[in-house]
Amino acid sequence: MMARLDSLRARLEKEGVDALLVSAPENRHYLSGFTGSAGSLIITSREAVLATDFRYIEQAGQQAPDFRVVRTATGQGWFPTLLGEMAVRRLGFESQNVTVALHQDLLKALKESNQSDVSLIPTSNLVEELRSVKDPQELATLSRAVDIADRAFRRVAPTIRAGQTEREVAWRLEKAVRELGAEAVSFDTIVAAGPNAALPHHHPSDQPIREGQPIIIDMGALYQGYCSDLSRTLCLGEPDDTFRRVYDIVLGAQLTAIATVQQGMTGSDADGLARTVIEEAGYGESFGHSLGHGVGLAVHEHPGVGPNSTATLEEGMTFTIEPGIYLSGWGGVRIEDVVVLENGRARVLSKAPKRERVGG
Repeated sequence: MMARLDSLRARLEKEGVDALLVSAPENRHYLSGFTGSAGSLIITSREAVLATDFRYIEQAGQQAPDFRVVRTATGQGWFPTLLGEMAVRRLGFESQNVTVALHQDLLKALKESNQSDVSLIPTSNLVEELRSVKDPQELATLSRAVDIADRAFRRVAPTIRAGQTEREVAWRLEKAVRELGAEAVSFDTIVAAGPNAALPHHHPSDQPIREGQPIIIDMGALYQGYCSDLSRTLCLGEPDDTFRRVYDIVLGAQLTAIATVQQGMTGSDADGLARTVIEEAGYGESFGHSLGHGVGLAVHEHPGVGPNSTATLEEGMTFTIEPGIYLSGWGGVRIEDVVVLENGRARVLSKAPKRERVGG
């Protein structure tokens, strides 16, 4: 944790702020180890404070030993008092997390305490960029989350049969994730069969699964705060010609990106590796989302891996590679793995089989 704080403090100096107010839950966890659902960090060049309410005081002391724990009360009265103690005059805040209402409440608290000379300075992605490069301990934890999802998929996929509903399969996947050691699923499980597979974020329904249809499964496990993300596309019984053609194109695009992505590329460069394959096959308009996204304490985090991403891919970053093709009225195919950049190239963490046919 101290190394992470030191890295953040170097960034604060460049931002020209005395301190940073950390309110995003994942950032709070990353910097302090605190997993409670309420609290804020204030970090200066010399001090680190965790402010939380009565419910979490003991937990905060146990999980964040490098922080001074301050008990808050109702409202924002604690805020100007603490800034005064820490001699903060220029306070950075996480502009992507602080709401307009909270911002107004903070300004009001400062005014009522005669500290209107304190400036609130918006910042963006200071902690998120640090989080994108995983240390060995983080990578081990994330790999465990990936493994749990892989094993849950391998347990359930061979048992899928015609007549089962999307909702039933989704529940069995979630049950397996929990039984295999996860704290929870990392996001709502997607099971999308037939035409529903043309909807990238379809919610499982009571629609029965039929043979010959594409079935997209998108699932993940949450383990010790870290998320995994896995997509596979299956077919019960004999797939039709459209399935075979589209599946081969998507798989080829994914394997091309995995084999050729490298350190120093931008997220846009990486996206283009797979998008070119799909475009040349005539399905460019049917690949409407980004190639991937960072994954860690949040299932979607820095770096972005998409057509407009300027983020530079660095050693130790973990992200997904998940091209897809979606055809209205028929369905879709998406194949997704989590990779880590090591020695300049991608190493695939996901191990779930990419077979296209089950049952039947």
